[in-house]
Amino acid sequence: MMYMHYCKRCHRVYMLNGHKQHCPKCRERITELKITYMDYVAMDLEEREEFTRRCDDETLLPKLSTTYRMYKYSKWYKELQKQFPQTALITCSMTDRSPMEKRCAHDLTNV
Repeated sequence: MMYMHYCKRCHRVYMLNGHKQHCPKCRERITELKITYMDYVAMDLEEREEFTRRCDDETLLPKLSTTYRMYKYSKWYKELQKQFPQTALITCSMTDRSPMEKRCAHDLTNV
């Protein structure tokens, strides 16, 4: 499946297969975008340039990006798990945490 990604260093939107982690040009970390391939290709040149400008904005990029939960089924993630198997279970009390901290802790445990 094709996914849209953004490289901050190159200031470029890429269409890449799978859940890639690094830019094919500069090898820096890239951001996976919420926009679908079909929505992106339906844009004209002006709309694509505006979308790229919005990706450049540090305050907007988090709103345009996403983390696909299916990445844990990907080949690179399985290889990473083989290299660094989890040997300890991390637990903590959630009673004294704010709703945001609870959400972040929940997200970390569901990786």
